[in-house]
Amino acid sequence: MQDLVVIGGGPAGYVAAIRARQLGMTVTLVEKQDLGGTCLNRGCIPTKAFFQNAQVLHTLARLEEYNVKAAGIEFDLQAAGERKQRIVDNIVGGVVSLLKAYRVNVIAGKAVVADPAAVEVNGETISARHILIASGSIPARLLLPGADLPGVITSDEMLDLQEVPQHLTIIGGGVIGLEFACIYRAFGSQVTVLEGMPALLNTIDREIVKRMTVFLKKQGIAVHTGAMVKEICPAEAGLQAIWEDKKGSNSTASDVVLMAAGRKPFTAGLGLEQLGVEMNHGYIQVDENYATNIPGLYAVGDVVGKRMLAHVASEEAKVAVERMTGQPSRVNYEAVPACIFTFPEIAAVGLTEEEAVARGINIKTGRFRFAGNGKAVTMGEIDGMVKVVADDNDTIIGVHILGPHASDLILEATAMVSRGMKTEEVAAIIHPHPTLGEALYEAVMDVNAQAVHLAPR
Repeated sequence: MQDLVVIGGGPAGYVAAIRARQLGMTVTLVEKQDLGGTCLNRGCIPTKAFFQNAQVLHTLARLEEYNVKAAGIEFDLQAAGERKQRIVDNIVGGVVSLLKAYRVNVIAGKAVVADPAAVEVNGETISARHILIASGSIPARLLLPGADLPGVITSDEMLDLQEVPQHLTIIGGGVIGLEFACIYRAFGSQVTVLEGMPALLNTIDREIVKRMTVFLKKQGIAVHTGAMVKEICPAEAGLQAIWEDKKGSNSTASDVVLMAAGRKPFTAGLGLEQLGVEMNHGYIQVDENYATNIPGLYAVGDVVGKRMLAHVASEEAKVAVERMTGQPSRVNYEAVPACIFTFPEIAAVGLTEEEAVARGINIKTGRFRFAGNGKAVTMGEIDGMVKVVADDNDTIIGVHILGPHASDLILEATAMVSRGMKTEEVAAIIHPHPTLGEALYEAVMDVNAQAVHLAPR
């Protein structure tokens, strides 16, 4: 009998397996497809490999600004895809080596939870004291007429395109849609984004979203919000998306249509319905221990749907295993950083201004634009700002960054929110000059109108 059987080898599953081994548990991990899950194989890592290609092209488009002369620049998507795959294989190989080093018993196959203390895989039954479901999620497809036409794809197929589409239509203005919009615009596509909601990125601070919408349009990306797609039709040059907004009916022609309507939990075929596992709209319901209503059966990551982010899945997995051994661990969902790899980048942690007001919190805000930051000016990356939300006790409860290296800057902001730091505590921390981090410092100081590099209010 194993102490723990983990179903799924993504950022939740393999982290759970390793942490359990660190705590002395015997562990079997079952993965039906690829170790590393969506994140390493079809999500975070491959898209960031393409983002780096796009970053280089984004810079090359501004060579004159940097006083560099060059000619004959060409982009090879097939070669970029090969580079992407080498990166994926290297990182997945690292996970394989780690699991081997920790002596995790890894089985390739499809798992079925036979009963609360047994998992069936490849015709064999594995008994377990605890079973942890970490089966992740898959792309959601809208149920539209024409959604099954050739050329209508999800993010999975988007990573395997062999040619840059001349015109790309993206249905969905969330994280996945906007990342691919910026990447393929840099690659040379004409990009149209159709978002059914009144605004893009519905979980991000509204002030940041308004500014980001302007920057998308500056890149030549056509953005239509409140645009409800009704149908996708074959057209002479490819595909035609028929959509409506408050102005009436419209259509957009393209070579490829990307369905970027989010992701949904993957639990099919695990045997959960037969066991009577409590679900809600496909998500497995768990308590503070990540235990389901079936004793001995646990779930973490995208299948529980708290925050569908790889780093949250890993943290939930770690906490779930520690809870199994009696440790009082917990995930601080109030301080989860999120990063969006667009041009410019977006990163956020804690409450937005709108969320804080909805909770009845009296707030103060501070802002600092990258146009006033020396390092950003030297880089030629002055678009964007840092926004800090604090309560009336000067405790920092939210930080929102739109600008260069936002994904790196958010770590310090996460420490501020996670530790409940006050503005005066940040004021006592010397920030090196010239760095982008000074913009975060100045925004914190602006909460109480103490930013030195801003004119008096």
